[in-house]
Amino acid sequence: MVAKGFFNDVSLSAIIAGFVTVLVGFTSSAVIVFQAAQAFSATPAEIASWMWALGLGMGLTCIGLSLRYRAPVVTAWSTPGAALLITSATGVPMAEAIGAFLLSGMLITLAGFSGWFERLMSRIPLALAAGMLAGVLLRFGLDVFTAMQTQFAMTFAMFCTYLAMRRAQPRYAVVAALGVGIAIAALQNLIQFDSVSLQLARPVFTVPQFSLGATIGVALPLFVVTMASQNVPGVAVLRASGYGTVPISPVIGWTGAATVVLAPFGAFALNLAAITAAICMGREAHEDPGKRYVAAIAAGFFYLLIGFFGATVAALLAAFPPELVLAIAGLALFGTIGNGLFTALQNEGDREPALITFLVTASGITLFGIGSAFWGLVAGLLALIVFQFKRPSLNS
Repeated sequence: MVAKGFFNDVSLSAIIAGFVTVLVGFTSSAVIVFQAAQAFSATPAEIASWMWALGLGMGLTCIGLSLRYRAPVVTAWSTPGAALLITSATGVPMAEAIGAFLLSGMLITLAGFSGWFERLMSRIPLALAAGMLAGVLLRFGLDVFTAMQTQFAMTFAMFCTYLAMRRAQPRYAVVAALGVGIAIAALQNLIQFDSVSLQLARPVFTVPQFSLGATIGVALPLFVVTMASQNVPGVAVLRASGYGTVPISPVIGWTGAATVVLAPFGAFALNLAAITAAICMGREAHEDPGKRYVAAIAAGFFYLLIGFFGATVAALLAAFPPELVLAIAGLALFGTIGNGLFTALQNEGDREPALITFLVTASGITLFGIGSAFWGLVAGLLALIVFQFKRPSLNS
């Protein structure tokens, strides 16, 4: 009965919307995941395993949750989380990183299934979480312009394309910039496809190890960033698009559970999608809101396909010149950086603590083996406590 109803709801527009969702999501942030794996000294086989695990996790959760709730529930990997991993990877072995992914996934599962999600996130000031996020991502935005020093023509053309498409067709700005970059790189013989071959990804199991440094420096910041900057806007998109009846707690819980199962293979964090989810929830997917869940299911199948060919994806990314990778990653994160700064600084009462959080995080400082994201949050909370501490009245 379920299958019959699903096939009756299938439409070409929904399938195309699902494809565009995956295309935009993957091309705009896969390079960041690739860099995150490299930061932990991952081998090519391990990088392919990361892609396999993430593709499998996103595919199964998109399909399962969308079928269960008959709504377009789109999941994604945590792009800000991947960026955080790059800055937090110093001195952390792969096995300890996997242990941190596992712990973060357990926290997400607990926060979801227990119903603590909204209450837990309200404990962390949104301004500080946004400041930490913007600080983590700042280096990626700067890399767009530093890349122009060595490959000006390609990087500047990508930048101009991005600006033009943001004005004309914002949804495809990153995809268009990537296309221009690849075309120019090919004309300049900068792409090395010699080592690229079509092959299935093989999962690589890493036995997780646990350490205090990785727990504090990787697991906890990854959990906070994923919940605050991915799941919170993901919930907002669902509700704003008219799908407020979807129960949030089990949806969050299942993304955490999928992370726990797949973490030993490289799935660092799975969560609700926000920007790409809107593609499956709009009129382009289907005129009938009740049939747009098919677009999310189609996206799930495309994610599975990408996951199975993770080795090929890794080889393709390695074939690109580093300036192209830096430029497309930075362009893809412009919007996230801007939103993070806006959220961090819009409330005057939290502005200075949020700014301190941003600056400490962006500094890249590492103390006692713990990365700057954690210390940025600590510094911001300390400043918030000091500024909100009531001075004694002169009349008392």
